[in-house]
Amino acid sequence: MKKAENSSSRGILKADAGKSMYTLSRYESGVELKPFIEHYWSIRYDLDKETSYKQTVLSYPNIHLAFEQDTEGRRALLYGVPKTPFVRELRGSGRVLGIKFRAGGFYPFWGQDISLLYGVTISASEIFGPSAQSWLDDILDADDDAAMARQADILLENRLPDRDAQAELAAHIVEEIKNNSSIIKVEELSMHSGLSIRQLQRLFRKYVGVTPKWVIKRFRLQEAAERLEREDERIWPDLAVELGYFDQAHFIKDFKAVIGQSPAAYRKGMQI
Repeated sequence: MKKAENSSSRGILKADAGKSMYTLSRYESGVELKPFIEHYWSIRYDLDKETSYKQTVLSYPNIHLAFEQDTEGRRALLYGVPKTPFVRELRGSGRVLGIKFRAGGFYPFWGQDISLLYGVTISASEIFGPSAQSWLDDILDADDDAAMARQADILLENRLPDRDAQAELAAHIVEEIKNNSSIIKVEELSMHSGLSIRQLQRLFRKYVGVTPKWVIKRFRLQEAAERLEREDERIWPDLAVELGYFDQAHFIKDFKAVIGQSPAAYRKGMQI
């Protein structure tokens, strides 16, 4: 299984500290699944009895399907777009094979508004039926991480849905927001996409699960967090203005809501 070219740790807070606690790998999907899947990811950890580790992952507009094994057993879970940063405490030993769907990429498998999954974690069997249990064993019983990803690829190819032009349009627009830091308002996104604000809202509700404003704010504030890692607190007023805030207090409030900490606490944590 080919490792994903984009193997950065973007979105994982204090990623360097986590490297001593777990191993993280990413793999590309097969060609037929690329319109739907961003990549597969795998995590393994083996901590002694006295050690636990909390890892925080920032919220992105993606659905994840995860096959997990730890000291409590095995489970297959579907994670909707989270409302807040995702926090997982690692204890003992375990492994996970996750499937990160592209924005819009899960809709063809499910056929319902993705907004119904916002902030929700449910058993994979509620979406895929009893076969999710056999998937769980097939994947977690594979020899290594690459083999787990390969097994997931085979299982999803057997349920390959028809491509959906609107879902792929939503994915394209989300990528534009991610890569174009000049987009800070929905009105600007409307101009870039050629869609009205109302059309964007309907498209995102159905295929992405959150609003265009939500996606813009997440990517811009996550960029702000990355800049705070490299620079100092003197950039805060400039960052606030660049992101369209008229006062620093509003910027700090939104930063805390998206990142889970105030800018000052976030920067202090990065310096530990």
